Amino acid sequence: MTLGSDIGQYLDHLAIERGLASNTLAAYRRDLGKYAQYLESRNVSEFAEVEPGIVADFLAQLRNQGELSASSSARVLVTVRGLHRFLTRERGVLNPAKEIPVPRIGMRLPKAISASDIERLLGNIAPGELASRDLALLEFLYGVGARISEAVDLNLGDLDLPSQLVRLRGKGGKERIIPIGSHAIDSINAYLVRGRPALATKPTSALFLNSRGGRLSRQSAWAILKAAAARAGLAQEITPHTLRHSFATHLLENGADIRVVQELLGHSSIATTQIYTLVTVERLREVYATAHPRAR
Repeated sequence: MTLGSDIGQYLDHLAIERGLASNTLAAYRRDLGKYAQYLESRNVSEFAEVEPGIVADFLAQLRNQGELSASSSARVLVTVRGLHRFLTRERGVLNPAKEIPVPRIGMRLPKAISASDIERLLGNIAPGELASRDLALLEFLYGVGARISEAVDLNLGDLDLPSQLVRLRGKGGKERIIPIGSHAIDSINAYLVRGRPALATKPTSALFLNSRGGRLSRQSAWAILKAAAARAGLAQEITPHTLRHSFATHLLENGADIRVVQELLGHSSIATTQIYTLVTVERLREVYATAHPRAR
C-alpha cells in the first residue's frame, strides 16, 4: 500500500465511521499531506517503515520553519497518532508516534467583549438591502453562542420560532436544541419577512442567503462581522468566536450554571467550558482592585 492510499483509507474511516465534519477532514488531509511529503523526502514509502525519530524530526522541521505554534504542533501530532493507531488496528503495524510527548500549550483565555460593545456592534450594521440579514446573523451568533459553521449551516426547518428554539449541528454531527432570545427572534422574523424573500431567487432551505440566492459562506459571514465592528469603532479584533466567547462569559457573569453553559455551547467536556470561569474571576479581580479602598 502507498502512503497516499493509506491516508485515503484513514480519511474514509473518519468520514464514514466517525462522522467528522468536512472542515475537520480538510484539516486532517492537509496535515497528513505534509506528513506524507516529508516521509517521501526521507525515502520512506510505507508507514510500516516509520520510526519514532522520523515523526519527531517531522514535527521539529515544521516548528523550525515557523509553520507551527505549540497548539498547531499538538494538533498535527494527534492527527499523525490517529493515522498510525488506525494502521495498528487494521494491520498490526507498530505506532511510532505513540510515545512522542504532546507539546505543552499555554492557556489562552477567551477574548470576550462587553455587553455595551455588543450593543455598539449590533447598532452599526451597514445600511442597505442586506441589513436585515446581517443583523439577524449577528444577533443569532451572539444570542445563542453558535459557531460560525453552525450558523451558516442552518436551514429553515431547524428553527421553531413560536417555541423560541433552534436545532444546531455541532462538531462531529452532534445535534443540540437550544433557546433563542427575543432580540434574535425579532431580527430573524424581520429578515424572513423583508430580507430573505428578496434574496431567494432559487429554491433553497438555507436560512442565511448570499446576494446570489445561495447559502451564505463562512467567509462572507466573517466579512459581515468585520464590517460591523469597523463601523462601531471597536479597537479589539472581533471574530465570530468572539461573539461565542462573549455569550458564554456574559451568561456566567450573570449567574448561569456552568453545566447549562456547557449544554448551550455544545461542549462534550465540562473542562472545555471551565476556562470561561477564569475569565469571570479575572473580571472580579479587576472590579475589586478598582473599587475597594484597601485593595492596593
